[in-house]
Amino acid sequence: MRTELPAQQIADYQDNGFTIVEDFLTPDELEEWRAAVDETVTERGLYRPPKERAGENATYYTRVFIQSLNMWQESDRIKDLVLDPRIGRMCCELEGIDGIRVWHDQTLQKMPWANPTSWHMDCPNWSFHHRSAISIWIALDHVTVQNGCMYYLPGSHRVAEWERKGGFSPDVGAMFDEYPELRSVDPVPAVMKAGDAGFHNGLTAHGAGPNMTPYPRRGMTCAYMPDGATFNGIQNILGEEYMAGLSVGDVLDDDEQTPLVWSKSA
Repeated sequence: MRTELPAQQIADYQDNGFTIVEDFLTPDELEEWRAAVDETVTERGLYRPPKERAGENATYYTRVFIQSLNMWQESDRIKDLVLDPRIGRMCCELEGIDGIRVWHDQTLQKMPWANPTSWHMDCPNWSFHHRSAISIWIALDHVTVQNGCMYYLPGSHRVAEWERKGGFSPDVGAMFDEYPELRSVDPVPAVMKAGDAGFHNGLTAHGAGPNMTPYPRRGMTCAYMPDGATFNGIQNILGEEYMAGLSVGDVLDDDEQTPLVWSKSA
């Protein structure tokens, strides 16, 4: 695993809100990530969130991607991968923070001829608000403009606000109704080889193109929460039982729900 981050790359990440680490995984590590994801997906199936299975936009949403969420909770292989302290340290270095926890993992797989993913921001829709949330996105296949690579809007994390959700929509550009100041920002395509990884801030606007090929485009991603982040009242991925014991402002530090991945003090 390529874990060393040059100072300039860290500075560019903090300025732009994203970075690509080429050759992040060795060939053997890539095969393990692929095998672990395929094994877990085979056992539990690909999951479509309820909002993507019902409603007037069901057909559109179900053809954006299919996913499997929080696989680390069921698969020791996935848990070993996404809780790797080397990844946690990289996240902390990029964000300039002292500790990081898992928020959730997921595989996002664009099937042949899949619809584009609309422009959106992640963290405003999560159960915590923190400007140093970060995600890793690992290419399990070659990711190209033709098969639906991601695009980032550089610097968008600096203007993001919690009140402007920037969520998913069947209208690819609906986010720009909330963020008109981002309409003129040139997007950067995240073309990656299999085994490359992208890191992006939880407030960086991003989307993905359609898969215009007859082959799947598989990615594995994990969102990480800064240690010490507090509950904001949004349920998101939290279960009913866990929600029942939470009050706004509580620190989200349950190691069964959000395990610590890396901490400078530890």
